[in-house]
Amino acid sequence: MTASSSLTREQKLSVTYRVEPGCLGPTGADHIEAFCTYAQNQMQTIDAGYVDWNIIPRFDKALPEMAYQVLGKRMTHQQAEKYLAYFGKSLDEFEGHLTDKLAELISSYKR
Repeated sequence: MTASSSLTREQKLSVTYRVEPGCLGPTGADHIEAFCTYAQNQMQTIDAGYVDWNIIPRFDKALPEMAYQVLGKRMTHQQAEKYLAYFGKSLDEFEGHLTDKLAELISSYKR
């Protein structure tokens, strides 16, 4: 059994990614909720052993694009980096892969 297979949902890194409506084009605000549901479903299997995804619209620009939590507590970028290092992952690579995956999902999304 690996360390990640025994994690509860609360122990996993909760990643909140806020998607800008404009990334879906000029009518993105009309589709952003449905897109986030689509993206959430597509992301569920990625790093599922230690990540809990939360893909939501970004209506408030004051909120960060990405946020991390474990056990209901917000984590700094450095804390998230240490958490992922335990699983042999780099936070910069993790974020880059996430951004690439969401770009791919935006391209494949059927409105």
